[in-house]
Amino acid sequence: MSSTQPAHVVIIGAGPSGSLAAALLNKQGINATIIEKSIFPRFSIGESLLPACMESLKKADMFDAVNAAGFQFKNGAAFHASGKYTEFDFTDKYTAGEGTTFQVQRGHFDKLLADCAEQQGVTIRYEHEVKNIDVDRDKPLLTILDKNKNSYEIEADFILDASGFGRVLPRLLGLEEPSTLPPRRAIFTHIEDNITALHYDRNKILVSIHPDDSKVWYWLIPFSNGTCSFGVVGEPEFFANYPDDHLEALKQLVSEEHNLAALLAQASYPNPCSSIMGYSANVTKLFDRNYALLGNAGEFLDPVFSSGVTIAMKSAELATNLLIKQFNNETVNWQTEYSDTLMTGVNAFRCYVEGWYTGEFQDVVLHENPNPKIKQMICSILAGYAWDETNPFVAEPARRLKVVAELCKS
Repeated sequence: MSSTQPAHVVIIGAGPSGSLAAALLNKQGINATIIEKSIFPRFSIGESLLPACMESLKKADMFDAVNAAGFQFKNGAAFHASGKYTEFDFTDKYTAGEGTTFQVQRGHFDKLLADCAEQQGVTIRYEHEVKNIDVDRDKPLLTILDKNKNSYEIEADFILDASGFGRVLPRLLGLEEPSTLPPRRAIFTHIEDNITALHYDRNKILVSIHPDDSKVWYWLIPFSNGTCSFGVVGEPEFFANYPDDHLEALKQLVSEEHNLAALLAQASYPNPCSSIMGYSANVTKLFDRNYALLGNAGEFLDPVFSSGVTIAMKSAELATNLLIKQFNNETVNWQTEYSDTLMTGVNAFRCYVEGWYTGEFQDVVLHENPNPKIKQMICSILAGYAWDETNPFVAEPARRLKVVAELCKS
């Protein structure tokens, strides 16, 4: 490799937003080079996709490959708290579009998307790491280490940061700022679930609420091979009363939620248990004249509604649409057409995340006799269609939630 190489677009990270963005650009004849620090497949959480993701995959010609991969079919979400159980069927929603999706092992899923991008002509450099970036030049300059620790430079017309939790540009450019959401911890693992209960629906993610603390919740995400992703989320101090060994803590927490304890009575726990804390993130800006942040690199809320991959893919779509126009010498406005538009959906999700932890949205979700039309509107949000501003629950999330929460209490 020469010391300085030219590139149209450099994308940092080969996860869902990076692979999708590269494929969308490639379809329009714009060369995109992906710099990826890891080797794929690699582990990641965020395994329960939303139907809105399927619309993005279609645009990038990746849907058929995902559909044929044998992932666990998903058609909705189920919620359980203290004997109350409700389901949302994503096909019965307010917004038009795909109503089903998949629960995926992210190592396999992310590699599948990256392989699709490569098959379409995208270059991915695995085990290459961005060490420095100069964005003050007319064309930004990236300093990169290859897998043999040799340094080289790329001069790009534009950079898309799809580095997820790596948050490369926010770190290197000092863009990080504290999240408005309180810090929370998640402990999680993959289990062999051995569930035999006839009433259990593997086609839905199950979100369960701790009987003694409504701010603590569990996810159970079944896969097609008889395993599940299983985890619990709570504020850090909640876990102080549990064993330091994460696996022992998780098992104790299972025993405290009776529905889960019954479902997982025969489960085995063959894998280590991981923990992440303080994962919610924010930045001072999502773009500048020669770069933009995609997905988790810019904003990560909370895993409760599985919105991470959806936000990542939506950001990739919006950013690539603008880049295509920009390279065609059309006038674009990154503030209104990217940042403001992306934040419409992010802020809708944020409102319901905050409402989940205050209890308002839990009351709405678990209401036993919901208004069918309202349930369809909420179902659209849960299915990932958080940018449909014809939906009152997107256009005015805080006001609508407050009104409906009050109705649910009366």
